[in-house]
Amino acid sequence: MRRSPSSPRRRGRALTWCVRGAFAAVLAVNVACALQFAFAPASSMGAYGLSGTAGEAACRGMGVAFLMWNATYPPFVASPTRFPVLGWVILAQQAIGLAGEAAILAALPAQAGPLPGSILRFIAFDGAGLVVMALTFGLLV
Repeated sequence: MRRSPSSPRRRGRALTWCVRGAFAAVLAVNVACALQFAFAPASSMGAYGLSGTAGEAACRGMGVAFLMWNATYPPFVASPTRFPVLGWVILAQQAIGLAGEAAILAALPAQAGPLPGSILRFIAFDGAGLVVMALTFGLLV
């Protein structure tokens, strides 16, 4: 007997792949950003008003923090149904990052130079990533 194309099992596999795709896309951008901060800090320093050796060290530190933040993604992307708790952890991390970025932006003085634009890019990406990941994961669970 053939299964219908909309069988629950087939829908479950499709949703699992949608979740993988959403979380993997956010992971890919996060890792690319982390590597840029860690290995080419000079390309990011100006956006944060940083310079010199201290600016390079600060950017490299942000890159390391990005990589640490993303350690939960690979096992979850590999098997979202086996590690659903990691999905919740990742969504919490994303929400905390978004709230923190918004708080940092709100605390900036009016004459903050290029910094607000840089933070707004993080807010836009993290907000969009949170929505897409939460929607797909919500359908799966």
